[in-house]
Amino acid sequence: MLGLIAGAGELPVAIADGTDEEIYVVRLKGLADPALEGRPGGEFSLGQLGGVIEALKSAGVARVMFAGYVDRPDFSTLKPDWRGARALPRIIAAATRGDDALLRAVLAEFEREGFEIVPVESALETLLAEPVLLTGTEPRETDKIDIETAIAAARAIGALDIGQAAVACAGLVLAVEAQEGTDAMLRRVAGLPLRLRGSADQPRGVLAKAPKPVQDRRVDLPAIGVQTVQGAAAAGLAGIAVEAGGALIINKAAVAAAADAAGIFVMGVAPDHAR
Repeated sequence: MLGLIAGAGELPVAIADGTDEEIYVVRLKGLADPALEGRPGGEFSLGQLGGVIEALKSAGVARVMFAGYVDRPDFSTLKPDWRGARALPRIIAAATRGDDALLRAVLAEFEREGFEIVPVESALETLLAEPVLLTGTEPRETDKIDIETAIAAARAIGALDIGQAAVACAGLVLAVEAQEGTDAMLRRVAGLPLRLRGSADQPRGVLAKAPKPVQDRRVDLPAIGVQTVQGAAAAGLAGIAVEAGGALIINKAAVAAAADAAGIFVMGVAPDHAR
């Protein structure tokens, strides 16, 4: 049986709906989509590490997958159980070294208990982005320049363990992703003056997402979904580019349909693009 640690967003639901494997869903309290409530599993707070481990083992889970967005917690307000309290000093120490170190520390706690950590694409290969254009709308020559600029910016901030996404327009970086996430970053772009960005009538600019060079690729790969397309369109962007083999596209058919309806492109680019 596969254990799914479900945070916020569309990804955990897509995995639960799309995999043929029997799964046990750990719904993180206040984060996991209500659509997961009818599945085998339970709801746990971020501090209940012992409760999660005990539940997974009781369900016969040997392999664990992490999916969905989790905000960095306020450690001072956590109420850990006994196992969580043992792990907390290690996790807090790792958190001072960045998000990737924090994730690795969390994964290590599960590995200490004998669980194998598996990547999302092992349950649903169709999620992984390929180096293809998904839409009828194609990038223009000016868009290709913005793709290179945005991809390079995303990789630069990723090397510093800051974020996984950036927006560029007319060769200028308009925004980079930090702790607020992609959707909030796109809302910031939508608030910029029209002289800097595009509009629904004259779309310009590109959102690019790429994995951090330093990250453990078993977890936290960058992802886009229909909501991302809607945010990009609202920001007046011309398209979205993600690193093929290093990013996830949640429900490719729905993403392509939403992008075509908005008149923007979505594509995967080769990992060596803009290097």
